[in-house]
Amino acid sequence: MLLVKIILGLIGLGVVVFVHELGHFIAARLMGIEVEAFSIGWGKPILKKKIGAVEYRLGMFPIGGYCKMKGENEYQEALTNNQSEISKNKGTFYGASPWRRIVVSFAGPFANIIFAVLIFIVIWGVGFEVNTLDNRIVLVSDIDAGADYPADEAGLLSGDRIIEINGKTIENYHGIQESIAPNALKELSVKVDRDGTIVNLAITPSMDRSSGAGKIGVYFWTDPVVGSVTEGTPASIAGLRPDDRILRINGQDLPYSVALMPIMQSSPSVLTVDFERGGQEMQTDLVLAYKDDGSVDLGFNFKTITYHTPRLSPVQAIVKGAAETWKTFSLSVKSLALLFKGVDLTQAVSGPVRITYMVGDIATEGFGESFGAGLSSMANFLALISISLCIMNLLPIPVLDGGMIVLFIIEGIRRKPLNPKAVYAFQMVGVVLIFGLMIFAVFGDILFLAGRK
Repeated sequence: MLLVKIILGLIGLGVVVFVHELGHFIAARLMGIEVEAFSIGWGKPILKKKIGAVEYRLGMFPIGGYCKMKGENEYQEALTNNQSEISKNKGTFYGASPWRRIVVSFAGPFANIIFAVLIFIVIWGVGFEVNTLDNRIVLVSDIDAGADYPADEAGLLSGDRIIEINGKTIENYHGIQESIAPNALKELSVKVDRDGTIVNLAITPSMDRSSGAGKIGVYFWTDPVVGSVTEGTPASIAGLRPDDRILRINGQDLPYSVALMPIMQSSPSVLTVDFERGGQEMQTDLVLAYKDDGSVDLGFNFKTITYHTPRLSPVQAIVKGAAETWKTFSLSVKSLALLFKGVDLTQAVSGPVRITYMVGDIATEGFGESFGAGLSSMANFLALISISLCIMNLLPIPVLDGGMIVLFIIEGIRRKPLNPKAVYAFQMVGVVLIFGLMIFAVFGDILFLAGRK
């Protein structure tokens, strides 16, 4: 299973990077800049064919790709030859006008945005199955006694239904997360349905230092009804079936599914389960076998809300795709701003290892439910990564596309060729910044891998 996750993750991440480089490639050709090589994948080429002036390659590691433009490193040659200006030879990167170079630099991130829009258009155009959770909540403090959270301070209670946040209607638990996550440390108005009575509250989400996301200290409320049972697992062997309602486990009442968490913290070897089936109360024992990492598969899932989204018309799908892309883009920008508010960078910044694992994990989880759910889950996450790659590359940091755009804008305003020493110094600043960020990312990946063992 781990190998499947890695393969799916590499494919997904590779597609997003390939799309980015394809954007640069197309723009360079349109702007009259010669492309020496365009590669699918990295490493030594295992296949290559020259068509016209471009050598197309298939790298040994078919992940992502690169676009090598003629003369893109001419500032280094100018520096070596002690030239005061970068050569402007026809057909080269620096031989093109500043605005043409800006178009080429911007094209990579823009391609990622277009890719995300297309993903959302396809998803909403064909419709997809959604597994979601109710907007009813359970306080974390009711599960983890002794801890206080914003939800407690605001006066929320387990069993409340959050129906509105800052004027936005909330239909499910995902809606709660969407409204809370980007609003850490900001006061929000919350409308709650408490046993038929509408209650208005104010709540200020705290900030999760591992991600920068807002949190209020609530779980989803799911009735303890069995949704599915996996063959050959403790639940299957014990005789549990879908639609069984679990009443008690080891003598403790189970009013909602997350009440199982504190019971499992003591690592019991046997779970005595009292459940109701067809109006009759029954009892069975689940004999548990723990893995080396302390985890255990009970073999059943609690029932969630499942529905199929409507298939939209082409025009509706385009509008929805653009709207979803903008929403994801806005949330990503807000999340990026949280990096400057005390977030633990080793947790918040993901390197290639963690991103690859996450793509594969989300895909395999979805495929475990159905082929359609797997494609939908993976596509949604790839759209998120594609948008994130766009935003990161547009940051005004030297080496990145955004930094190069700033450099070319300055050149255009000054109406003077770039000084190779200035370009070199500018690039070195970027290298240091990116290297520092990569240290956090790699260190975070190491901690992540250690946590998976």
